[in-house]
Amino acid sequence: MSSKDPLVIFTPSGKRGRFAAGTPVLTAARQLGVDLDSVCGGRGICSKCQITPAFGDFPKHGVTVAPDALSGWNAVEARYDEKRGLKPGRRLGCQAQILSDVVIDVPPESQVHRQVVRKAATERVIEADPATRLYLVDVAEPDMHEPSGDLQRLRAALKLTWGVKAPDVPLPLIARLQPALRKGNWQVTLAVHQPHDGPARLIDIWPGFFEGPLLGLAVDLGSTTIAGHLCDLSDGRVLASAGVMNPQIRFGEDLMSRVSYAMMNAGGAAEMTGAVRAALNDLARQTIADAGADPRSVVETVFVCNPVMHHLLLGIDPVELGQAPFALASSDSVSLAAAELGMDAVNPQARTYILPCIAGHVGADAAAVALAEAPGAREELSLVIDVGTNAEILLGNSSRVLACSSPTGPAFEGAQISSGQRAAPGAIERIRIDPATKEPRFQVIGCDLWSDAPGFADATATTGITGICGSGIIEAVAEMRMAGLVDASGLIGSAAQTGTPRSEPEGRTHAYLIHDGSPGGGPRISVTQGDIRAIQLAKSALYAGARLLMDEFGIDTVDRVVLAGAFGAHISPKHAMVLGMIPDVPLGAVTAAGNAAGTGARIALLNRAARSEIETTVRTITKVETAIEPRFQEHFVAANALPHATAPFSELRKVAPLPEVSFNTGGDPADGGRRRRRRRG
Repeated sequence: MSSKDPLVIFTPSGKRGRFAAGTPVLTAARQLGVDLDSVCGGRGICSKCQITPAFGDFPKHGVTVAPDALSGWNAVEARYDEKRGLKPGRRLGCQAQILSDVVIDVPPESQVHRQVVRKAATERVIEADPATRLYLVDVAEPDMHEPSGDLQRLRAALKLTWGVKAPDVPLPLIARLQPALRKGNWQVTLAVHQPHDGPARLIDIWPGFFEGPLLGLAVDLGSTTIAGHLCDLSDGRVLASAGVMNPQIRFGEDLMSRVSYAMMNAGGAAEMTGAVRAALNDLARQTIADAGADPRSVVETVFVCNPVMHHLLLGIDPVELGQAPFALASSDSVSLAAAELGMDAVNPQARTYILPCIAGHVGADAAAVALAEAPGAREELSLVIDVGTNAEILLGNSSRVLACSSPTGPAFEGAQISSGQRAAPGAIERIRIDPATKEPRFQVIGCDLWSDAPGFADATATTGITGICGSGIIEAVAEMRMAGLVDASGLIGSAAQTGTPRSEPEGRTHAYLIHDGSPGGGPRISVTQGDIRAIQLAKSALYAGARLLMDEFGIDTVDRVVLAGAFGAHISPKHAMVLGMIPDVPLGAVTAAGNAAGTGARIALLNRAARSEIETTVRTITKVETAIEPRFQEHFVAANALPHATAPFSELRKVAPLPEVSFNTGGDPADGGRRRRRRRG
């Protein structure tokens, strides 16, 4: 294709390519290996190829998408919309044609291999003291000799029986009060919300005795994925969990790209707010349906999120977070009606609580991790890293706690990787490379067998072997380092240098072939020099953030490292340390906390005292700003090496081989190197 042909960029996969004007979106997706479903042969019947184009300026992608980037609405789409309906903004990929540069989002329901959102609820004993409870009250009947309203007598009965002072009662419930009292023969059950810091409020009313349940939804609203846990407020049981991709990915994979989109596109912030609120409603409906629950029973929601997502959820333009001094509109916790966030999938009077932010780039998600992991309650020095597109890092003990955020980007989640993909069935998630033969074996999501085990081909026949996800690329690069395929600088050796034909020339560099599916029409999955570089940049940012906190604390070692976050739970500690993602500690001192932010959200949902606790705790945490700290760049550069340019990593060397190889020997790819230019004197 010509460089003048339109550029199409697909999200969330990040795959891109140029195609002649007039090419159907579905055709482009198939040629790029984008996971876009279709079973009707492109006739506009099945609707499985629905896509959402995004318009405006996208600095991260280097494109400006015009409103007419795709062909106009045609008769096939109009007929389908009339008969079955298309969501606003949706197009059929088989009908829409590419006319100019365009960014296209493939929603989860249009993907053959659905994204696996790895944010399951972590087992945790949580003391149940919810803000919303049920109260059965007997209300005095009206008396002509002692005139008073039904609401006034209801409030009196609630105070007399339960000691609950007069709650605020919204107008829709006042309208339902009299029928409920009479139907229940002057006995009603009330759902009353009593927050830790404000007046009580009536949420719902039922005639007679209603035993519940009352439910709450705890949501971890991440940059890439959104996870929700539907909980029984009385005992804390998780009734259903679900996850979806954050639809804002189409506006930018990382947070600053989204801030840029808001800056450069009028109404861009509102557009992103609408997208994420719609996704939250879909998530709520999914968990409610999975639990077989009544939407009316969901009376509370709790959200944890980073500062940019916090602002966009609340409908606040995040532009100030894109420039120093990174001022938050508000850092306090937020309590409001769920309806104010457009949450129409839950009880109309449901309440929402959003945890406080710590500082400009350390948000409510980090506060939730602090609540769940409580590093300030321990004597030992703990380093807690919530690994994601934007990493939150906490370091502390009972003396003090420090916090920072570090912009790792989406490489750890499979984006910006040549064969990368989000976690989905068929994606390589585990890999081992024999140091002697240099031969790989691997596991894919959806199959417990290793690739060299009998029956693997049959077990993966349905999903295929489609790419490599975040945990897979981390293990692949680390295994290449331990097998002597990659040197400490991150350079991949040639076939002659490494002793394996799997090291294949690729321009002036090399790539390591993990799997060749081309004979069967599948992809060739390799780790390229560009992939190594993307991982080096991401891991260097992570390590530099942690090291910066250690400098501030005045220490060189920590007692324990906790890998939090859905992705952190799937990282092998040894492979993470081989890359130098985390400081050197004994492997036994590295643990996975699962989705700690989600756990913190559940704690805040189920326990009122926890809300007071975290509101106090965040005021004692010291924020370190990586964006303006000169030492961050120093640590970043030193951390580019695998595992590190100067830190000895003595604990790691006890358990992992790190061959002393160097492939930077010249400019000929056959010799495995890139010739360094001499500086002119």
